[in-house]
Amino acid sequence: MADSAMLIGGEWVPATRSETMAVHSPFDGRSIASVPKGDREDARRAIDAAREAFDRGPWPKLPPRARGEVFLKAAQILQERLPALAQLESLNQGKTIKQAADADLPFSVDNLIFYAGAGRTLEGKSPGEFTGDGTTIFRREPVGVVASITPWNYPIMMAVWKIAPALITGNTVVLKPASWTPLTSLELARVFQDAGLPPGALNVVTGPGAEVGDELSRHPKVDLVSLTGDTATGRRIMEAASGTVKRVQLELGGKAPFVVFEDADLAAAVEGAMVGGFVNGGQDCTAATRLILHTKLRARFLSHLLERVRHVRVGDPSLRTTDLGPLVHPTHQRHVLEFVEKGRAEGAKLVAGGTDAHEQHPNGAFVVPTVFDAVAPDMAIAQKEVFGPVLDVIEFSTFDEAIEIANGVEYGLAGSVWTNDLRTAMKAAHALRFGDIWVNDHLPLGSETPHGGFKQSGFGKDLGTDSLNDYTVVKNIYVDLTGQARKGWHYTVYGDPA
Repeated sequence: MADSAMLIGGEWVPATRSETMAVHSPFDGRSIASVPKGDREDARRAIDAAREAFDRGPWPKLPPRARGEVFLKAAQILQERLPALAQLESLNQGKTIKQAADADLPFSVDNLIFYAGAGRTLEGKSPGEFTGDGTTIFRREPVGVVASITPWNYPIMMAVWKIAPALITGNTVVLKPASWTPLTSLELARVFQDAGLPPGALNVVTGPGAEVGDELSRHPKVDLVSLTGDTATGRRIMEAASGTVKRVQLELGGKAPFVVFEDADLAAAVEGAMVGGFVNGGQDCTAATRLILHTKLRARFLSHLLERVRHVRVGDPSLRTTDLGPLVHPTHQRHVLEFVEKGRAEGAKLVAGGTDAHEQHPNGAFVVPTVFDAVAPDMAIAQKEVFGPVLDVIEFSTFDEAIEIANGVEYGLAGSVWTNDLRTAMKAAHALRFGDIWVNDHLPLGSETPHGGFKQSGFGKDLGTDSLNDYTVVKNIYVDLTGQARKGWHYTVYGDPA
C-alpha cells in the first residue's frame, strides 16, 4: 500500500509533525504500509472539524431519510469493494480470509443497511397536557460530537458498529482506530466520503492512544466517548472523561462461560466450543474460553474436543484452507504465551498446544490451539482475559455450582448454556449475569440484536435500535396554551392566589 493520510474536515492530511507509523503483517512481519502518527494537536484539529460540522454543517439537520440514503450508498460501495477490503483486513489483522470475506465484511454491509432504516424509527412524543395548561413534547436529539475508539480484533466491523448508530442519529464523529490495525478504518472513511457524507461529519485520526485517545476523552468539545477495548482502557477513558462530565459508552472485556450440562448434545457442544473458542484466533470478547463441563460428560467432551483440535489448520491467513492465522501482533503473542506459562505454574494440565509455530512460520505471531484441563475457577487463566486460542476446562457437579463458577469473574459480556431441558436452559439464562446468553449455540449476533455487557464488561449497547439511545438525548419542551400572563400557580413564588 502507498502511505496513507488521515481524514480531517473532508481533507486527507498528514500528521501535524509529519511523523508516520509503520504497519506490519502479523503473518510474516513485513511492513505493509505507514500511516500518520497523529498527536494531541491532530486530535484537536479533528474535534474542531467535527464540532463545526455539527454546529453549522448540514448533516445533523438532514431528515433521517436523507441520512439513510447516504448509508445505503455506503453499503453499496462497501459491497463492491468487499473482496479487496477483506484481503486488506486479513493482511493487516491476521484473521483468515474466509472470516474477513464471508463474515466480518458482509456483517458490516448489513449493519449499514439496517441503520439506514433504523434511523427513521426514532420519534419524539406528544404525551398530552400534564399540567392542564400546556403541552409537553419529548424530542430526541443527537448528542453532538462523538469520539469512537475502536479495537484491533475487528477493525472494520467494529468501526461500523461504533460510527453507524452515531452518524445515523445526526452526530458527527472522530474515529480513532487501533494503532496496529488502522488500514481498513481509513478505507471505510473513503467509502463514506464517496457515498456523499458531508465534510467533517466523519474524521479519522491515527496515532497512539496515550495522545490521540486521551485528548478525545478529555476535550470539552467532545460530547460522548464510545470505546470497544479492554477493561483497563475503559477505566482510563472514564477517568479522563470525568473532567468534562461527558457521556461514555463502553464495550469492554469478557471471559465467556460455556456451560455444558449432563443432557447436552455432545456433538453440538463440541462443535460450538471449537467455533466459539477459536473464532478470530480467540481474539474476541465473547470467545468461549471457559468450558464449564458437567462431571459426567467432561472426559467424553474433552476426548472429542482434542481430536478436533488436532485437525485445526494453522497457517497463511490469505488461504481459504487456513482455519487459524497469526495473532494480531508479536507483543500480543507474547502476552498470550505468558498466560500459558501462568497456567502451567498454577497447576493446570496442558493437554494441547501451548506453543508458537516458529518452525513453520518463524516470523509469524502464532499461538497454536491450546487447551488446559483441570483448571480451578480462581486461576489467572480462568479469571483474566487471555484473548487468544486458549481454552480452559473447568468441572462442575450441580446446577448451582455451574452458575457460581460462570458468574465468578469480573466480566459480564456473553456466555452460553448447552442443555436439552428447557427449564434448565431458562433457569440458567436468568441466573447468568451476562449481556448476551446463547442456548445451544455460541456467537450469533445480528444487526438487530443489542450487544453489551454487565459488570466490568461496560455499559451501553452496540447493534440494534437500543444503540440509538446511547447517541441521542431527550429534550423536554413545554408549550403554554393559555396565553395568560399570570398563571394560577405563580402565587407560590410571589403574591397571593387570584
